[in-house]
Amino acid sequence: MSRPIQPPAPGSGSGAPVAAPAVPHPAVPTRTGNIGLGIAAAVVAALAAAAAYGGIMNAIDRQAGYAAVGVGLLVGFAAGKAGGRHPALPVVGAAFSLCAVHLGQLFFIALALADQSHVGLGEVFGGAGAGGLSDIWQEGAGAMDYVFLAIGGFAAFGAAGKA
Repeated sequence: MSRPIQPPAPGSGSGAPVAAPAVPHPAVPTRTGNIGLGIAAAVVAALAAAAAYGGIMNAIDRQAGYAAVGVGLLVGFAAGKAGGRHPALPVVGAAFSLCAVHLGQLFFIALALADQSHVGLGEVFGGAGAGGLSDIWQEGAGAMDYVFLAIGGFAAFGAAGKA
């Protein structure tokens, strides 16, 4: 028969090394993100999305809700991916998405005026300017124009928070 062997108790002088108690390390603060980089990415994405949104509307000759969602997703994703998990980036992405959808609508008006007048886009911007295009937009804006603005902002807020 075998007898169970009892290990020596710590500090009994057996010469066996005793493990030191674990020392807790201070927690490393989590990085919340770079808001400046997120804003820069949102601006670039907003300008590119506005041009694409205006071009799509000109090609199909009407507004498309899916395109407004795409603008919001692009701007929000760019802000969130480049800026990290900063808590202000969803709001920044939503604001820039609203601007991008509105700029896309103004670009659509400018493209339509250029097509109807058989002039270049530069002449439309030079003659009407941003204020003139905005006045034209305000005269013809309906409830759906504001819905598309809201759709883009909502999509950007969600995309920036999840990116």
